[in-house]
Amino acid sequence: MNKDFSTGLLLSASLALSACGKAPEPATTSAVATETSAVATDPAAEAKAAKVPQIEAKNWPLQPSPIARQPAVEEKIKALLAQMSPEQKVGQLIQADIASVTPQQVREYYLGSVLNGGNSAPGRDNRVGPKAWLELADAFWQASTDTSDGRPYIPVMWGTDAVHGHSNVKGAIIFPHNIGLGAMREPKLLRKIGQVTAIEMQVTGLDWTFAPTIAVVRDDRWGRTYESYGEDPALVASYAPEILQGIQGEPGSADFLRGNHMLATVKHFLGDGGTIDGKDQGDNQHSEANLRDLHGLPYYSAIKAGARVVMASYNSWYGEKMHGFQPMLSDVLVGRMGFDGFVVGDWNGHGQVKGCTPTDCANALNAGLDMFMAPDSWQKLYDNTLAQVKDGRITQARLDEAVSRVLRIKAEMGLFEQVQPSKRPLAGKFDLLGSAEHRAVAREAARKSLVLLKNNQKLLPIKAGSKVLLAGDGADHIGKQSGGWTLSWQGAGNKNSDFPNGESIYAGLQGALAAGGGSVELSENGRFTSKPDLAVVVFGEEPYAEFVGDRAHLAFDDSRALQVLTELKAQGIPTVSVFLSGRPLWVNPELNQSDAFVAAF
Repeated sequence: MNKDFSTGLLLSASLALSACGKAPEPATTSAVATETSAVATDPAAEAKAAKVPQIEAKNWPLQPSPIARQPAVEEKIKALLAQMSPEQKVGQLIQADIASVTPQQVREYYLGSVLNGGNSAPGRDNRVGPKAWLELADAFWQASTDTSDGRPYIPVMWGTDAVHGHSNVKGAIIFPHNIGLGAMREPKLLRKIGQVTAIEMQVTGLDWTFAPTIAVVRDDRWGRTYESYGEDPALVASYAPEILQGIQGEPGSADFLRGNHMLATVKHFLGDGGTIDGKDQGDNQHSEANLRDLHGLPYYSAIKAGARVVMASYNSWYGEKMHGFQPMLSDVLVGRMGFDGFVVGDWNGHGQVKGCTPTDCANALNAGLDMFMAPDSWQKLYDNTLAQVKDGRITQARLDEAVSRVLRIKAEMGLFEQVQPSKRPLAGKFDLLGSAEHRAVAREAARKSLVLLKNNQKLLPIKAGSKVLLAGDGADHIGKQSGGWTLSWQGAGNKNSDFPNGESIYAGLQGALAAGGGSVELSENGRFTSKPDLAVVVFGEEPYAEFVGDRAHLAFDDSRALQVLTELKAQGIPTVSVFLSGRPLWVNPELNQSDAFVAAF
């Protein structure tokens, strides 16, 4: 077996283990000591349990809430509940997408929050400037706080998927996706990333992000692999507090959820990274112990660090959809993990619960979901939920519990004392978007996320003064570098001009070489005008998100880069491959044709 081939065989392993050269320590059998479950004595019951496992809450570690309830906040909640009508209470539990709701409807239906999905933006323009975001934030805020008819003063919240920076807004800084950050093995840098994200979001008037994702990926065919920090639960658990507190601040501090900080969300609860065949929204059939120790460990860490919102997951566990699975949403998350915030759903995820549709789902609310993410289904869902409250299918106690959880977080954020978005300290400071200071953090993260898999004859780093050929379809393509969840849901259709503060690999390499007396020739197909000292070929996966990115196999199957590498090798030109991907893939042919190989994610 030659050296190149053996290196290729190690590629999947080296990257799948959180994309680093060092394999993590194996997870312990149990995260912490647990109580012993009773042993079944009925053979029939044993057989049934073996076929369809059950969640026994007492098997999960008991952790107290790290944040004590504040008497003044509890009194405020009590007073608000006494003033609120059933219509106003139900409204607080409905979240609509800005593409399907107007500010006037937010007022009319007393909606508690709005979101912009991956393809939603002010004016339906994904590349609109930041000023439009701030103006729309003001419009929603003013509509929700108009108390001229005697309604209680309860401001709306706006949530967004700022999953690698404020990535829906043109000009904002873009950080590497989580898989690259996991490769760094540097949790402390995550705190800086969270701080930058929170600041840039508030520049545009938003106050809530649906991040971080703390899934533990187990099958790289999953289209959300890049949203996971890695397959080692201990690694993910070490990252969760840092990114979370970077966004939110530290519990107990004066600026927790306030000032330069804002509300975060940990997602998706629970087991989304462990579905059969890596199928997005699929079925997780790990044992309860693995569900706890692999997928649950980061949640214990995050809740201890102050997580105030948890997003329910699309996936099921042995057929039970998490959006309606009381043993997990209520008995484990609240009863054992010590979570005392609110649970928000994913995009119409409640509609997948047995007996439910996107517009009708008392089962999810009764199971422990506190806020429906009902982007385009919100109006009929509101009507049906209100009817279910009035006829008793949703009890007054459960309704008040869910509303209290939402109001509690709004109070902790200081929303009841807050002014409209455009008048807040960071609002409108558009020069902060992609500022030099923020770019420095992103540059550090990008540099440290790179994984060197091969470097024959110490080809890297490139020597000053070198004449370099830069090839491949990713060489001058910021959109391909950035991946999904960038300006649009799938990250497709982005041009370099859509990133006014961005830099392509070509631009960066050109600047670095020029400073050292070298030069670079850009040629996507690898043809050159004069023979270079070496060639850098940039290629990889096209951007994607979620289920669109699910794969049947892990073999990279685009031969264009391999052809370029083969031709260059035949001409005796040393080659460096830079592989852009959202997951580890089998690239043995390309690896063998390269003198150096960098996984850039």
